[in-house]
Amino acid sequence: MSLKPLPKDRLGNEVLVGSRVRLLKLSGNWFQQLPSDEKLCVSSMIGEIFEVEEIDEYGSPWISKDWHHEHEGTCFGHSIALDAQEMELV
Repeated sequence: MSLKPLPKDRLGNEVLVGSRVRLLKLSGNWFQQLPSDEKLCVSSMIGEIFEVEEIDEYGSPWISKDWHHEHEGTCFGHSIALDAQEMELV
């Protein structure tokens, strides 16, 4: 079994579990298919810094964020697998 190379950010820096990355943009069909209220929340992640929580079997780093709407008594979250052009190591 061969080891996959570590994922890299848009500048070619290696990204590890625990690395802190800035989300630069979101791409892919999945984002366009979100309901408008979720799309608004998820797009608010752009520009924020996240810790990489895991790297999956395909070599994609994952980040996540939760939103708590106390006045509505609801909470939801999103986990996102990032491509190199979507993130920058900080």
